[in-house]
Amino acid sequence: MRAELEAHGHEVVSISHRADGSADLAVDLCDREAVRSALSNIRVDAVIHLAAIAFVAHGDVEQMYRVNIVGTRNLLEALSSGSQPPRVVLLASSANIYGNSDSEVIDESVQAKPANDYAVSKLAMEYMAKTWMDRLPIVIARPFNYTGVGQSKQFVIPKIVDHYVRRQPVVELGNIDVIRDFQDVRDVVSTYRKLIELAPVGATFNLCSGIGHSLGDVLQMLAERVGYRIKVDVNPQFVRSNEVVRLVGDSSKVNALIGSASRRTLSETLGWMVKQAAPSGVASE
Repeated sequence: MRAELEAHGHEVVSISHRADGSADLAVDLCDREAVRSALSNIRVDAVIHLAAIAFVAHGDVEQMYRVNIVGTRNLLEALSSGSQPPRVVLLASSANIYGNSDSEVIDESVQAKPANDYAVSKLAMEYMAKTWMDRLPIVIARPFNYTGVGQSKQFVIPKIVDHYVRRQPVVELGNIDVIRDFQDVRDVVSTYRKLIELAPVGATFNLCSGIGHSLGDVLQMLAERVGYRIKVDVNPQFVRSNEVVRLVGDSSKVNALIGSASRRTLSETLGWMVKQAAPSGVASE
């Protein structure tokens, strides 16, 4: 995100909960006073709030709700208490809020049917944020699944790519027939940047490609690219009883605002990930 913003002339101050040098400031969003103190010394034009527990199967449900809802509220409270509020505050929600929808392709008008605690926490965050819209210029983004270089291997596509690059014979997965709208992270951060520049305050946008792929498709693309086929063992522990079967979005609304620029295909994204992860001698084309 930082590289995208700086490449377009923005000065960036990054905040993380880790004091490891990866960000300009280390602040725990769940510490209300620490958040207020940190932001009191910064005059910001725009805020992109990406901090959250984003792994659906995260083991500490209480922490997930605390970070995703209370942490966001602490941020909004601190921003609203400053002498000059920002021009725009972009909050990253999630397409997971839609759950198992009856719609083949989901636009922003589709009723939310959250099917897991992560989705509930994100929908609750949205409702909480609406109570601040009279005090802050908020925009809500609902990204569908995205991936790319740097994503943790606890997520399914980096996990599969890692197994292929290391030429592992077997990978343990859950249901490989679920269908997701996978985007390239580089396209997602580009859209975030355009949203803060245009600042469509009060609006909510799906961020998606409109194309669905199963994990079976991902396995096939990687097999063709790397040159061998991995065996899949279905681990029952990875199969969720409340699994969202299909999650594919309609990007018409955001495209009408920012334009429908060409986006990277999933195959291109997988090629990028393989190339960056592969030792010499492993094919990536």
